[in-house]
Amino acid sequence: MYSFDYQRPRTPADAVKAAQGDARYLAGGQSLVQAMRLRLSSSETLVDLGGVAGMSGITVDAASVTIGAMTTHAAVAASAQVQRAIPALAKLAGDIGDPSVRNMGTLGGAVANADPAADYPAALVALGATVHTDQREIAAEDFFTGLYETALRPGELLTAVRFPVPKRAAYEKFKQPASRFAMVGVFVSEGAQGVKVAVTGAGASVFRVKPMEDALAKSFTADAIKGVVVAADGLNSDMHATAAYRAAMITVMAQRAVAKAS
Repeated sequence: MYSFDYQRPRTPADAVKAAQGDARYLAGGQSLVQAMRLRLSSSETLVDLGGVAGMSGITVDAASVTIGAMTTHAAVAASAQVQRAIPALAKLAGDIGDPSVRNMGTLGGAVANADPAADYPAALVALGATVHTDQREIAAEDFFTGLYETALRPGELLTAVRFPVPKRAAYEKFKQPASRFAMVGVFVSEGAQGVKVAVTGAGASVFRVKPMEDALAKSFTADAIKGVVVAADGLNSDMHATAAYRAAMITVMAQRAVAKAS
């Protein structure tokens, strides 16, 4: 691990002030610290958000669920309010990694990291979520821009994510057995914004499957998307699964998610 300066601010304003130059925010640290240990990542300054007041917690009303960026996966999974409002989101959080990861990892850290196999990006895009920062609000559709890339500007602080409450939703993933990351994960939802199908783990970044959305808008059943073929071109191919296999699994996971949501 390379040497770095460590800052632990107490307020969001102090965190932003500390994150100048070559600095990184440290949320749960489940990805960043490991990358730094392997010398795959380095920064002159780490700004630990663990002591910042007001950045964790869950607020639920009739239309939405708002989750603070420093809220852990375990807290999301255990929240009775989230379980009632968006049960698919609570289940997704409870199926991330292992207990250690769930109790240390945070929603904001996972979203900002934009790992191509992470679960939360699919939920954000399928539910039509909005990412709140210290500067602005960003629609989930515009937030994830590529492999480990987001629309966040240097020093911009992700503070919360707001999820509209859907009519129905479900998430299914084909797990990498060791890490429990998604080799293919599909989040399906139907709500005020219509039907959305978002896929994680299969490509460089989360993406939607429009033919499935169109078919489900006409008939929200697993059979409606049985014949939808997703092209393998551009999908991930590695030691765990080929692009063609991932393409086939998108349809399988989507059908399972629709059946569960129905």
